Amino acid sequence: VLTLVLLAATTVLPAQAAPPKQPNVIIFLADDLGWAELGCYGNKFNETPRLDRMARQGLHFTEAYAAAPVCSPYRASFLTGQFPARHGILDYLRPDTANPLSIDHVTLAEMLKKNGYATGMFGKGHLTPQWEMGPAGPFDRWPTGLGFDRFYGFPGAETSQFEPDLYDQTTPIAPYIGRDDYHLTEDMADRAIEWMQRVKAHRPDKPFLCYFSPGAVHTPLQVPDAWLDRFRGFFDEGWDDHRQSIFERQLEMGVIPSGTVNTSRPDAVPSWDEYPDRYKPVARRLMEVFAA
Repeated sequence: VLTLVLLAATTVLPAQAAPPKQPNVIIFLADDLGWAELGCYGNKFNETPRLDRMARQGLHFTEAYAAAPVCSPYRASFLTGQFPARHGILDYLRPDTANPLSIDHVTLAEMLKKNGYATGMFGKGHLTPQWEMGPAGPFDRWPTGLGFDRFYGFPGAETSQFEPDLYDQTTPIAPYIGRDDYHLTEDMADRAIEWMQRVKAHRPDKPFLCYFSPGAVHTPLQVPDAWLDRFRGFFDEGWDDHRQSIFERQLEMGVIPSGTVNTSRPDAVPSWDEYPDRYKPVARRLMEVFAA
């Protein structure tokens, strides 16, 4: 709904100049991240201090809808303001099942660009059909063909965080070669900050749209060595305890209404007590690495 309002409220100007004092827009889109994994929504470990600080200065939304089966269809809906049946991506983008994004629909990036914004996408695109990925194109459904002046990321669904399938605009690059300390999220953040600084240095009056979508916490779960043991032991009591503690914290914070009853655990998920002890070390480690 927010996207629709933005599109409807924006007037296309004939000149490539934004009206004065327009806000910069940063979109941070994370895959597979439950809302309660952020401190401002009840994470008892509160390991998202910068996001929490921004949230304290703005509005919290407690209801949202994803376009099934999420991922590619949702991304397209978010950027076009259209339901999947309209924008064309009806399923997770795979060569055998997916319909490609219809290029007839204007994206948020295109609309803001026509109104004088600089536009950049950093990270996961997942709007390009697999048969159009690669340096030979075509590039109509790459981010650079969908309204983004700047693209630094990967056009597919997932990639290695240490040796990513990475593109600068539409050129394949390998910045990890010769580096033992390379990690994709940090690289993306550096490039996004660099781009925003350059936009403002060149045109201080020009607003920007920065769309930042990291590979984390989508598979593969790969974090720098320095973070691997940061959450060691935090999940030893299992997922039931973690879930209940977050629920209680959300009640305390007012994120969910007073009197809300926690939903029952799905039958497909065993309780932690029922889970075989031989598998628990692996389950704990997966939760620790996810948190990191």
